[in-house]
Amino acid sequence: MAQGSVTIDEEAVKRDARLDDKFVLTTNTDLPADEAAQTNKSLGRAERTFREQKSTLKVRPSYHQQDDTCIGHMVASFLALRLEVDLQQRLEEREIKVSWPDLMRDLGQVQSVLIELDGNRYQLRTDLVGAAYQAFTGAGVRPPAPVTLLGPSF
Repeated sequence: MAQGSVTIDEEAVKRDARLDDKFVLTTNTDLPADEAAQTNKSLGRAERTFREQKSTLKVRPSYHQQDDTCIGHMVASFLALRLEVDLQQRLEEREIKVSWPDLMRDLGQVQSVLIELDGNRYQLRTDLVGAAYQAFTGAGVRPPAPVTLLGPSF
């Protein structure tokens, strides 16, 4: 064998093959394996939600000076996660398959503007692109009309 050459340990490859396509998780809890796996996946979802929430809202790191602001931050983050989980469940129940990043990107493009015209106020919204319509369908909510008469202007 030449100096600096690389070899493959075939026995190690065979030993490790038993783990192919497996989810390996080590824990020190007494939880059943399926519950431990689900808890671990939920933790990953929570961490991703915190990252997405901060990037979506363009939030910089915040250093809370008081307990109530820290608690408020945690509650808002928990509610965001709860809404995500609920919407994902509703999408699954309706067999709507869409990735979460695509859904958030497409919903982020939906905008509305208020205008006054001939003594009336209107709300106009942009077209629903990509998976945005599916989000409304999955949530069981009718999308707002492209043009909504709000009433007379004051």
